[in-house]
Amino acid sequence: MPALSSSPRAVLEQLSRLPASDRALLSGQCPGLAEYLERVPDLRNRRGVRHSLTSLLMAAVAAVLAGATSFTAVGEWVADAPPQVLAALGVRCDPLARRFVPPDEATIRRVLEAADADALDAAVGSWLDARLQAAGQAAGHARRPRRAVAVDGKAVRGTRHASADGQPVYLLAALDQRCGVVLGQVRVDGKTSEITRFAPLPGPLDLAGCVITADALHTQREHAQFLVTEKQAHYILVVKKNRPGLYAQVKNLPWRRIPVAARQHGRGHGRQEHRTLKAAAVAAGLGFPHAAQALCLTRQVRPLDGGRWRTVTVYAITSLDAHRATPAQLAARSRGHWQIEALYHLRDVSYGEDASQIRTGSGPQAMATLRNLAIGILKTAGHTSIAAACRHHARDATRTLETLGLDPA
Repeated sequence: MPALSSSPRAVLEQLSRLPASDRALLSGQCPGLAEYLERVPDLRNRRGVRHSLTSLLMAAVAAVLAGATSFTAVGEWVADAPPQVLAALGVRCDPLARRFVPPDEATIRRVLEAADADALDAAVGSWLDARLQAAGQAAGHARRPRRAVAVDGKAVRGTRHASADGQPVYLLAALDQRCGVVLGQVRVDGKTSEITRFAPLPGPLDLAGCVITADALHTQREHAQFLVTEKQAHYILVVKKNRPGLYAQVKNLPWRRIPVAARQHGRGHGRQEHRTLKAAAVAAGLGFPHAAQALCLTRQVRPLDGGRWRTVTVYAITSLDAHRATPAQLAARSRGHWQIEALYHLRDVSYGEDASQIRTGSGPQAMATLRNLAIGILKTAGHTSIAAACRHHARDATRTLETLGLDPA
């Protein structure tokens, strides 16, 4: 099997061209999703329980793979699923009636609204991480590029109508830049408390040697210390005026005398771009934990149909010195941070997240987790269009079993 490129688009294109025997490994057979979902505690009263939590979660995952965007849609998909699909998902069979009894929409809604959403996120993130590791082993990487993980938050805007203070549910996620797969997600009370939830997010992940990218909100001394000393990771953190002293130090470096170290050019989305990066060693000058280099990233943008150039300059700091990362690698990882915004765009456009009416209890977080999981499964299975992949699975319920690596009963 050929080694996979470090470009997200190239990764998906190469996955789609893998032989069926190799793609089967990446599409769910190793490891089993159900085994990870069994780690989620069942908080229901044992009396009267008819469906196992794992079977309910597996059925919901399959429905979201087919494009379900609400509890009602999940319930309808499960109600219409053929017996062989229900059996493979672990749905209970009534021994007296000798038929499968799928859970109804009310049951699915009740369970997901009361679920331990953080435990569900941990199980899903662990499985997706293991899936990526299996993909890397299957691809036979001799030397893999240093892993980059983007951390950013998203408000589930439709939930603001259900809260007393008008604040929406806010979720903080960590995403593998290379494949666009979410490795972890936690809920925060609001934008101001995102800082306090930073450490719990990557806590369960093995980040040794990884590069964490984050926006200016997370340019905190505690975060830098945590990543480098506790997680043995590196960071690239944006510096803005929310840290005025650090911002002034970085901005006032002699950038005019520092040569451009990396250039990137691109055309797409109706515009052309020129991006440059300058790097300066600052190990002894900033007083920020483990800072080795300061970065000046300049982006020039102009519409393809003409018009004036617009220039944006962003400053950043990194714990990676010149021996650990080339300027081109730093530029690629900084730009790769947009992959998490692309994920949020997919959740909004393909799954209608911001328009969702799910607002109660753990429901918004649980559904966001299922969307992350479905997108991660579809991407690592080689699908380049999530919308087309959902339609593909919606036309035939048995296709979800192949994608999940399950055998029809």
